[in-house]
Amino acid sequence: MMKFIFRVRNVALCILFSTTSFAQDASSIVVYTAREIITLDPSRPAVGAVAVEENRIVATGSLEEIQRSLSGQALTIDTRFEDLVLIPGLINQHEHAWLASLLFMTEILSIEDWVLPEKTVRRAIDAADYRQRLESIVSKHSDPSEVLYTWGFHQLFHGELTRADLDEISSTIPIVVMQRSLHEQIHNTAALEYFDIDQALIDAAPEAVRAQSNLAEGHFWERGQGLVVGRVFADIFRPSRYLPALEQLEAYWHAAGSTLIAEPGGIVSPALIALQNQVFGDAQTPFRMYYIADGRSFAGTYPEDEVITEIEKLYASAQGMTEFIPGQVKLFADGAMFSQLMQMSEGYLDGHHGEWLMEPETFARAFRIYWDAGYQIHVHQNGDAGLDMVLDNLQANMERNPREDHRTVIVHFGFSRPDQVERLAVLGAIVSANPFYPIVLADRYSEQGIGPERAQEMVRLGDLVRADVSLSLHSDTPMASGQPLRLMSNAVNRITVGGNLAGPAQRISAERALRAVTLDAAYSLRMEDEVGSIIPGKLANFTVLVENPLTVSPETIENIEIWGTVHEGRLLPLP
Repeated sequence: MMKFIFRVRNVALCILFSTTSFAQDASSIVVYTAREIITLDPSRPAVGAVAVEENRIVATGSLEEIQRSLSGQALTIDTRFEDLVLIPGLINQHEHAWLASLLFMTEILSIEDWVLPEKTVRRAIDAADYRQRLESIVSKHSDPSEVLYTWGFHQLFHGELTRADLDEISSTIPIVVMQRSLHEQIHNTAALEYFDIDQALIDAAPEAVRAQSNLAEGHFWERGQGLVVGRVFADIFRPSRYLPALEQLEAYWHAAGSTLIAEPGGIVSPALIALQNQVFGDAQTPFRMYYIADGRSFAGTYPEDEVITEIEKLYASAQGMTEFIPGQVKLFADGAMFSQLMQMSEGYLDGHHGEWLMEPETFARAFRIYWDAGYQIHVHQNGDAGLDMVLDNLQANMERNPREDHRTVIVHFGFSRPDQVERLAVLGAIVSANPFYPIVLADRYSEQGIGPERAQEMVRLGDLVRADVSLSLHSDTPMASGQPLRLMSNAVNRITVGGNLAGPAQRISAERALRAVTLDAAYSLRMEDEVGSIIPGKLANFTVLVENPLTVSPETIENIEIWGTVHEGRLLPLP
């Protein structure tokens, strides 16, 4: 019902704002005029009008130029955007619908404020604030037979939290705390009993899983979390919960001006994809969603000569407005940024160590399988030692079996060194970075675990630009808010939640940041011939803004009002 109401309102708004003509027959060409149209076409970077036939751009230029070039054809002149700015449709290059939907299925207690369509949740500033608010949430939990899920905890901000601490809050209500990274969980005793998690389960697991599990503290992280996550997710992702959350997520991404969502290496469950098809698959969805297969799970499950065949069997599970991008996979290097489990070449100030998500020998085998199959490989990486491992594998395979235009994507790009940036450029790798990391972590990581010299330079985008490495930006919601304009602002300004400037040399220009959420994001997905810029022949995907993100004050980019989108020729104003 929510989706139906949302779309009826869209139609009503389209009629309300129509000027010359709203009705369009299948053969008509509509020419939209605007205050400004930023094309990202080097030959004509700004124009005043764009002509659209069905779902494609057929011409750009001034209104007069388009009328001359299309003379003799029926044109509908639409001036509804006369006072607005069109930019190429924004692209969310790296999302996970099932993770992002947790924003709408859990109690948020995080290290930053969250502004969602129906609520704003202020951050939990310290351990006392976190504990008091968690106790309040538990006291209001009405059904003790239902698990209480909360997300956003971070030990460096909120102090240590164990099974015993949660038992003090409630010994009867099952409580599952999902760490800010979503790479860790903490359970109280009631939750462990609810999910039938005991020492026998842990003892039967492989050594690497046992090493990342602590039943006494109710703590499961990285591969240890894999031991319990199936049981937890079977509960939280029940259709009665998940489908309404997906509806809210769809509205959230549309409100951000997004026209394309990519999910690299997320779900591999056809059942979960089937649920997502119910919301994202129909023709009225305001964006297309593209999956990239999780190469880790397939390489770890099947013999080498069956891996590619098994991956391709998954493609048919996506339907309608969702589909898999063939010939691409995602692998994983080191641990989570928000957990300080990255593999760091100089270690941590307190002596703890990072974790591997794939052991180096396992990673090397998987990388070789996909490299030899001609696949584009996206790799989750956060620490500089993790990046060394990835680049070593890339170089070894380039020397063994050279490939042109492989576009190996370094995903997240938390910590790196200047020499690694140069190596990236030489090897032909590209980067999809999360620019929110320094905003929320640079201050605290300068004090704890990392130190200022490394923490201030995290996500070194400026160095990438100077080395001419292609870069895109992503949010990986809820690792950052799923709003590309906010990612632009993060990359351009690098102002932390504490009001400090982190690594000024790593800032990038507004134009480069815009490319990173449009054309360069498309390039990272091998879709630059279809989307990412406003050029004849490409899909008519536009984000419609009240202001020009290239000319406003940099600190106001994230606050630019969004009118809505044009998706493959469909007008989709926000409700």
